[in-house]
Amino acid sequence: MEGHDPADGSVYKVVCDSDRGGVVFLPNGQNAPAAPTIDPELVARRAAASMRLEPPKVASPRAAGTYVVGMPMWMWATPSATTFGPATATATAGGVTVTASAKVTRVRWAMGDGTTVTCHGPGTPYRQSRGKAMSPDCGHLYERPSYEQPGGRYQGTATATWTVTWTAPALNDGGTFTETRTTPFTAAVHEVQVVN
Repeated sequence: MEGHDPADGSVYKVVCDSDRGGVVFLPNGQNAPAAPTIDPELVARRAAASMRLEPPKVASPRAAGTYVVGMPMWMWATPSATTFGPATATATAGGVTVTASAKVTRVRWAMGDGTTVTCHGPGTPYRQSRGKAMSPDCGHLYERPSYEQPGGRYQGTATATWTVTWTAPALNDGGTFTETRTTPFTAAVHEVQVVN
């Protein structure tokens, strides 16, 4: 009742087809509120569509790079506001204003050899001082060379999951949904030949 006297009116719960809605107090003598004509999540999706939610900008593996079987590969993407967020936008429809905020919560790397690696950030850039160490947060180790693959390279993808959090204050409503963006990459992986 939010401080209202029950004798002064009624409380109505407005529910949309998506089970979203809000609670409103209606004084005596007023008609019950009409069902909203639009789902606030649809408005949130419109707000998200207005943002620049781009796929990851893959820095490693590099298309021009050559990698070695059994040696740790460090994967990372170059973060920016449009490739990792956060990004914010608002949209209004049917008298409902929704604010949505988006950020990348994980990147799923399909390595092209049948394995996937999920990283919860852009990854750490490799430095020579790291030697043969594995990446602390986003790495892979190829066990076979890529010469039998199309073009002699592993064909992979880096898929960013954008998590969008939205609020519709007028309806006392909110929620989350996800969107994905994908960048392809290739990796040439060779065996080291040792001659005695």
